[in-house]
Amino acid sequence: MITPENTVITNLGPRNIPSPLRLSARCGDGVAQFVSDTARVRYQVECGGDNDLPGDIFFEKAGAREKLFFDPAKTTAAIVTCGGICPGLNNVIRSAFLELHFNYGVKNVLGIRYGYAGLNPKAGLPPVKLTQELVREIHEDGGTVLGSSRGPQPADTIVDFLVERGINILLCIGGDGTLRGACDVATEAQKRGLPIAVVGIPKTIDNDVMYVTRTFGIVTAMEKARHVLDGAHSEAHSAFNGVGLVKVMGRDAGFIAAGATLASQDVNFCLVPEVPFALEGPNGLFEALRRYLENSRHAVIVVAEGAGQDLFKDLPVEKDASGNKRHADIGVFLKEQIAAWFKRNNVPVDVKYFDPSYYIRSAPANCDDAILCDQFGRKAVHAAMAGKTNMVVGFWNGTFTHLPISLAVSQKKRLDPEGLIWGSVLAATGQPRRFV
Repeated sequence: MITPENTVITNLGPRNIPSPLRLSARCGDGVAQFVSDTARVRYQVECGGDNDLPGDIFFEKAGAREKLFFDPAKTTAAIVTCGGICPGLNNVIRSAFLELHFNYGVKNVLGIRYGYAGLNPKAGLPPVKLTQELVREIHEDGGTVLGSSRGPQPADTIVDFLVERGINILLCIGGDGTLRGACDVATEAQKRGLPIAVVGIPKTIDNDVMYVTRTFGIVTAMEKARHVLDGAHSEAHSAFNGVGLVKVMGRDAGFIAAGATLASQDVNFCLVPEVPFALEGPNGLFEALRRYLENSRHAVIVVAEGAGQDLFKDLPVEKDASGNKRHADIGVFLKEQIAAWFKRNNVPVDVKYFDPSYYIRSAPANCDDAILCDQFGRKAVHAAMAGKTNMVVGFWNGTFTHLPISLAVSQKKRLDPEGLIWGSVLAATGQPRRFV
């Protein structure tokens, strides 16, 4: 439950250094200006109705502060990318570097190699100094120029590394696991009384970070998935009883599957983790698919990777290096089960299976995501230079915010089965609300 108390941002100390940014201190439409620490963004836009949350919940507004905690001439910053890759990582790296180096005048900006592993000397991965030449064209490519990895490293080891290298600012770009690690590092630094700012930038292609309306990469992912759905539709339409089955990313949240469905308008069945479904029975998926093929002779199904995991109850639980539960492959399973069920029922079917996950996540950011990435990177720099720590840059009600990391990782954001997006999916596909 969100409360006013758990939105408070940690500051390293008083800010006495004038910012080198040439911004206005006055308010005005269209005027680039400094942001006061008292500026807030409302959690709730609407008032009244059935909303029973207190009306005094606000997020601290992100943006450049007029006074800094760190002296740019004496500051060393580092950037690290962790977890799976996602469209826009290089954009964030580039924009954060440009803001630090050219606008603030920070001369030493380091790139940490291969995630948190690069912050452990045992890995033997010394950081690389970022330069204008190095970052000049990286935004045109997918992936991360710094490399990435999964899994935590000891917080005390990381803090020792930061101290040894004279790093004052650590920008951590990653998802749930990365942000938890950043929280541990910030906490350890605070225990030692060290003036080190640790600021997170939310990176998850699944768009499942709480209190962040949209994470970078999700729009590119939906756009790429939509192109694959177009191909699946062509394949299915060209075969008798053709079924185009597409698996997309979405470990715990179905935002990519739902968004691509709405963009495509050619999807007939959308399966997401938030809505359990039965395969067999008079109201199950297979019978609904049979009826649809009887009328249309082709169908398109999109399934998020985390959907239908309750169908694999007997499988042992395995976890990846980040501690995430490894999901069974619902795409291959559905392909095999559809073929087997239709064969048992003497109905011909031609299943065309697509798994474009790596193609989607490795793509460069589209225009919309590139703009969002630029702002995330720059807002993170503003927060760090002002001495904010143990926080992540958020995006809420169209405004960039500061969130305590503990709040951002308190739970996963998920698609609401009773909400507007899922209601639109049901309208676009015509599928039943539940397969039971």
